Amino acid sequence: MNERTLKSALYEQVARMGKALASPKRLELLEVLAQGEQSVDALAQQLGIDMKLTSAHLKALREARLVEGRREGKFMVYRLTGADVAVLGVQLRAVAEAHLLEFQRAFAQLVNTPERLTPLDRKTLMAQARRGEVVVIDVRPAHEYDTAHLPHARSVPLDELRQRLAALPKDREIVAYCRGPFCLMSDEAVALLRAEGFQARKISDGVSEWQAAGLALAA
Repeated sequence: MNERTLKSALYEQVARMGKALASPKRLELLEVLAQGEQSVDALAQQLGIDMKLTSAHLKALREARLVEGRREGKFMVYRLTGADVAVLGVQLRAVAEAHLLEFQRAFAQLVNTPERLTPLDRKTLMAQARRGEVVVIDVRPAHEYDTAHLPHARSVPLDELRQRLAALPKDREIVAYCRGPFCLMSDEAVALLRAEGFQARKISDGVSEWQAAGLALAA
């Protein structure tokens, strides 16, 4: 194999990744799976598509070695093949944000919340949480928190938040997070908390953003 043929073959292998990622639903699948393994049925419900189409998208991702599956009883359960796959999703989104005006406009509509913390606040936030100056809550489902979460964060799933308000302090700020910038669970949590008289805000980070920044997670 000559040099030109070899280079073409290598670019073809890299292009397999691009082909696998060239679908909004596949990108969303990777974001959900970055939170922990999920069954095909659960993934289909979260993406709002049928199981047949979900399985087809997972097949494309599996062929590119981005996800892997295992059988658990009568269900197929999928997970990412590595933390680097979650980081790839974060990096791809960052490039889109930097270069696509259409992305910037749509994202501005989604996250029209001036109280959002900036990425520069990550280490400061964790130091404040460690000292007990703020309370960080993870409002994702409990099994996602159990897979990995931000240091010093408490698990308070969104669907349990109203019932657990009495356990949260009103004399300290509460900072909520969920799956990342496109996730709205933390927005709902902040709205509920503020309506009940709490000091609350959100951060756009999820576990993938934390990994992409080279920061440690808790498990």
